[in-house]
Amino acid sequence: MSRIADEAPPSRWQSRWESEEQETEATLPTGPGVGGWIALGLAIIALWGAAWIFLPPPNYFLLRFAVGAPELCAWIGVVAIIAIVTAMRTATRSRTSKITILIGLVALGLAESVFFRLSATIHDLDAQGGVMIREPASPLRAAPVSALDLFRGIQVPETRIVRGLTFASPNRHPLTLDVYRPQNVGRFPVVVQIHGGSWQNGEPGDHSDFAEWLASAGYVVFAIDYRHAPESHWPDQLADVDSALNWIAAHSNEYEADTTRVVLLGRSAGGHLALLAAYAQQRPGIRGVISLYGPIDLTASYRTPPRPDPLGVRAIEEAFIGGSPDKFPKAYADASPMTYASTDRGHSLPPTFLIYGGRDNVVEPKYGRTFAEKLNESGTSAAYLEIPWAEHGFDEVFSGVSSQLSLYYMERFLAWANR
Repeated sequence: MSRIADEAPPSRWQSRWESEEQETEATLPTGPGVGGWIALGLAIIALWGAAWIFLPPPNYFLLRFAVGAPELCAWIGVVAIIAIVTAMRTATRSRTSKITILIGLVALGLAESVFFRLSATIHDLDAQGGVMIREPASPLRAAPVSALDLFRGIQVPETRIVRGLTFASPNRHPLTLDVYRPQNVGRFPVVVQIHGGSWQNGEPGDHSDFAEWLASAGYVVFAIDYRHAPESHWPDQLADVDSALNWIAAHSNEYEADTTRVVLLGRSAGGHLALLAAYAQQRPGIRGVISLYGPIDLTASYRTPPRPDPLGVRAIEEAFIGGSPDKFPKAYADASPMTYASTDRGHSLPPTFLIYGGRDNVVEPKYGRTFAEKLNESGTSAAYLEIPWAEHGFDEVFSGVSSQLSLYYMERFLAWANR
């Protein structure tokens, strides 16, 4: 009896259940599905973006990715997380989903590496002391980087803006400036903002969000233009900055500008011109100068251009000066801020704040670092901020990590210089 019972066929209900189970297993998808392929695409996009936090750009097209990637690292991390979470739903039965998770994790790690280095960067600058120690009376930026601003953007209060004022017309070439003022009426310290663009491009309206921010913080900002190369060569550009400063002095009452408290500020080529305008002669009222990734030693950078060289430094400098250093050695020396970093210049230099990206493949940070050291050795107060992950032009993304960091310390430098 027991053997017959053991060999008895399965019941009708058991057979039906096993059949349905087999049919269900047969119909379960073995691939990632549409959502899985979307997740894979997102992971690849995140990895592409994150990779440019480390890869040197070989040309101008890829330079834009290298500039933006570190500043948008928080968004890249979000994309990577979405890809990972989506792929996890099918990871047990799809090799593609497993690969997606791996790619997403690599992208997430690369993107968030910026934040891993942020604390040390802040500590290094705070340790310099001097021009950055004094806190503003009412700081608008409570922290070097705001996570909220990374996603929503920096909220800029309204300001009074006047655009397109002609301050000079050299050779019948009109040059204009824009004026940004606080909403309230008063008398305010001055920031003169000089745009970049390889001495060949740019306009006063560049970085208007930054100018508006400074105006809302209690400054009158004059964003000025200058003649561009190759139509105009050095020293025409410096003469144009001089003309702008003379115009500002003549119209200070009209625009509520306190010209006894002036800081020059420029980016790239504009940073170079800001330094030279502050150093070339003793100017009353100049309290400081800020240069963001400005060229320092034109001869040295021509002899040993960066590698890779996405913009072609030699061609840019030849267009600016009119030829090579072999042809115009004195012009290259006169146009290099490094020339003024000595004790025998005949007059004191204003306090200086230099900001560079550690990955800058246009103006290498080593020049700014050496320049700051020489200025301090010669008795000029100088602070140097190097942002390890940042490329040339990092503050094109106004709410990015590097832009927020530089804005935080520029506020403190301006407060210190105008104390």
